[in-house]
Amino acid sequence: MNQRIVGVDIARGLAVIGMFVAHLGHSGPDGLHSPSWFVVADGRPSAMFAILAGLSIALFTGGRAVPRGPALTHGWLRIATRAGVVLVIGLLLELLGTPVAVILPSYAVTFLLVAPFIGLRPWLVGVLAAVAAVVGPTLLALLLSSGADGTAPVETTLDENYLLGLVLTGYYPALVWIAYMLLGLCVGRLDLRSPTVQGLLGVTGVGLALVGYGGGSYLQQTVVPDSERTAQLIRSDPHSDATLEIIGNAGVTLAVLAVLLAVTTLPPVARWARLLLQPLAATGAMALSAYSFHIVAIAFLGNEVVWYTESNAVLAWFVVVTLVVCTLWMRFVGRGPLEWVMRRLTVGAYRPVPAPA
Repeated sequence: MNQRIVGVDIARGLAVIGMFVAHLGHSGPDGLHSPSWFVVADGRPSAMFAILAGLSIALFTGGRAVPRGPALTHGWLRIATRAGVVLVIGLLLELLGTPVAVILPSYAVTFLLVAPFIGLRPWLVGVLAAVAAVVGPTLLALLLSSGADGTAPVETTLDENYLLGLVLTGYYPALVWIAYMLLGLCVGRLDLRSPTVQGLLGVTGVGLALVGYGGGSYLQQTVVPDSERTAQLIRSDPHSDATLEIIGNAGVTLAVLAVLLAVTTLPPVARWARLLLQPLAATGAMALSAYSFHIVAIAFLGNEVVWYTESNAVLAWFVVVTLVVCTLWMRFVGRGPLEWVMRRLTVGAYRPVPAPA
């Protein structure tokens, strides 16, 4: 069994808190974030969550060891059963009718799309992630954006065809988001405790962020789109699901992950970093519970806490309560409640059958 990597848990905790900010953060009369730096929570936390989901798939299907034979089959079953539980939880959360776009059903579908690739070497998975980051958004633009004749080949909405929405037309289309999970699968096969790997992730992350966001800004200032389809292809703004946004978001995640891995593994700062960041690590270790219960809390409080914020007071309460409860829960109880359900209802870790004496 793989020992938990604290830096990964902290990154996952940051992603959860970032989604709180995206859902509950205050906006001024002009519709802009207040404070303005809350813009960092637009699109990036959910992308980080997806990349870390792919990383988790790598960890629970062998870690650095690419699964083969019975281990590979077991890995497929483990992913499939986890996808089923995540889907059910997501569907139940959607029934609450909150104004939050619940990400879990799309995650479940993307899990299944990623499963066939867990037996590939990391470099090949990385290549496939890059291909998916180009092909997925391009297909999305071709199918959903209007061409010269003003029509799009696919105009079905999520409400009209639920499965099509999860794969193509929804808020988190699996056709595009598979790129994030494949990247996470690639990264999860590496030695994340190695300073060399951490440095490589950091440099790569900064480079991707500059290419994605910088390239998108340059193209939008210099290219005059001749159609909605062209305009979609050169976007890099949050939730555009365009290639440049994927590249930028991936870069941010890799850079943040590299820093967190470094400060939690390298002496002499590791001990203090682990202590100070323990609330985030606890939140990340029970991310499914933290994310799900924040949707339940929004349903209980009413949609006004999302649509009609007067300040960031509600957001602050959500963050503080989540960090405190998760820290205490991990300290005195252990596994999160939904994580416990996941463990009970899904295929467990692979244990090779001993050879007969």
